[in-house]
Amino acid sequence: MTTEQNIQVINSLYNAFSTGDMPVVLGLMHPKIEWNEAESNSLADGNPYIGPDAVLQGVFAPLGANHEYFGLQDVKIHGMNDNMILATLRYDGKVKATGKAYNAQAAHLWTLDDEGKITAFQQFVDTKKLAEAGN
Repeated sequence: MTTEQNIQVINSLYNAFSTGDMPVVLGLMHPKIEWNEAESNSLADGNPYIGPDAVLQGVFAPLGANHEYFGLQDVKIHGMNDNMILATLRYDGKVKATGKAYNAQAAHLWTLDDEGKITAFQQFVDTKKLAEAGN
């Protein structure tokens, strides 16, 4: 796949995530995707999450359950070599248990295969801001 095609795949993932269309999000993932949350993130205990169902149950479900709201802002997608895409963005959320809101800087490194399926994800995020909010 070309860099432009890979950018389209990741862009469609973020668009689907923003509307809550989890079947589309999960459908873009390779069956054996290796998903890693940032070190020191509360969800990193499950690293690596292998497969879309593990990502759904271990990452997306807890995010939804633990937040009054959680969204992505200022997503910018950058093409790279070797079927990799870098996205820079911000997390905007509010933790239910503490009532604390946060707006944290993040980056996502995506790897795709030649068929355009996402094979790997690595999150980088301001874990201090997340922890201070009780996340």
